[in-house]
Amino acid sequence: MLPDNRDRTDQTQRRKFSQLFGLARRNPLVISQWVLRWVVVGTVCGLFAGLYWNILELLLHQLEKFTGISLLIVMPIAGLIIGLVIHFLGNPGEIAVIVDNIHFRGGRLDARKNPSMILASLVSIAAGGSAGPEAPLVQVTGSFGTWVGDRLRLQGEDLRSMSLAAMAAGFTALFGAPLGGAMFALEILHHQHIVEYYEALMPAIVASCASYLVFAFITRLGIAPTWHFPQYRLDNIDDFALAILFGIIGALAAWIFMAIFRGCNRLLTMLPGPIYIRTTIAGLGLGILAVFLPLTRYFGHEELESVLTTNFPAVFLLILALGKMASISMTVTGGWRGGFIIPLFFTGACIGKAVAILIPGLNPALAMICTMAAINAAVTRTPISTTLLLSKLANFTPFTPILFASLIGFFLAPKAPLIESQLKVQQSFEEILE
Repeated sequence: MLPDNRDRTDQTQRRKFSQLFGLARRNPLVISQWVLRWVVVGTVCGLFAGLYWNILELLLHQLEKFTGISLLIVMPIAGLIIGLVIHFLGNPGEIAVIVDNIHFRGGRLDARKNPSMILASLVSIAAGGSAGPEAPLVQVTGSFGTWVGDRLRLQGEDLRSMSLAAMAAGFTALFGAPLGGAMFALEILHHQHIVEYYEALMPAIVASCASYLVFAFITRLGIAPTWHFPQYRLDNIDDFALAILFGIIGALAAWIFMAIFRGCNRLLTMLPGPIYIRTTIAGLGLGILAVFLPLTRYFGHEELESVLTTNFPAVFLLILALGKMASISMTVTGGWRGGFIIPLFFTGACIGKAVAILIPGLNPALAMICTMAAINAAVTRTPISTTLLLSKLANFTPFTPILFASLIGFFLAPKAPLIESQLKVQQSFEEILE
């Protein structure tokens, strides 16, 4: 006769139920101390982003007064200051360094480089470099996440998730898109790591929401759309074919941009001497471009609105797009600090509007937004977050065409990415598979 194990099983089940009931009685909600930590991190990141933005605006109001020939003096001086900051305080690195640290240093970002990044980026952006504040915000807030993780004695994926959550909070503060910022923090690492680091998605979203509210309260930015595009309604399935077409155009523009970028990098890295020589010469080049094409100055946040509202000829828009590509390239390879997402959006808007002018009957809003999405997705390898960001920034409700254009830009991008650390990660995956 077999032994009766029903009593033992019933006792085990009763014990499990009692444990669960005790846990639910202590905290009957899904919320936990982890959520509160992510909220605190996002709040602090939003406070820092608000302070950074207010200081940046003060500097912008002072330096934007200089125009014309005076830029041939002002911008080289700004480049010299940037170079001296980096020379004496250390090189803060670029987004590639952040990607490497997330992958190969367990998500640990070095806060000792923050003073150099903050000072250099403030001067770079305020003086008129074609780079936005998203890169410095991501680095500084990400290192704060690492600092919090160290204080809490986090290890492994918990530490990495805290750093990624803070990175997302910094990025979201500027763009006002919590979901897009959270996705960007994962997607910029490499598209395969969206799945690998899925545990960091919820921390990134929660921290982004907290940062967004704080930054919007301080600056009153991020509530309304950033740019006011012409009205567009998705009524025709043919628009998807047009979105694919503009995706191809945006991908082609990305190839041209990367060629210009690498050419500038080769030229500027050949310059002998310390870093401040390169930053000064880059400042002179940026000043010359700004004299002839004033809209190439700055990172395009307000300049893109001018492209939307002014009836520029198509040829001028194409020349402006090429000038902006050169300006972005000189800014980043010349040692000036900042990110190139909004400048790339500006470039895509110029190209898209030029194509809409040259081919009558095309919807200019669809042309611009799809080209903007494709060029950014091709350069940064972030098709999902690009779609979410643009739909928020431009209040473009039918975001499906943006997604189509982003994916086309992503899949038609060069195999060797502009952010070289993304290629390193891809190669490591291939080695593992072999």
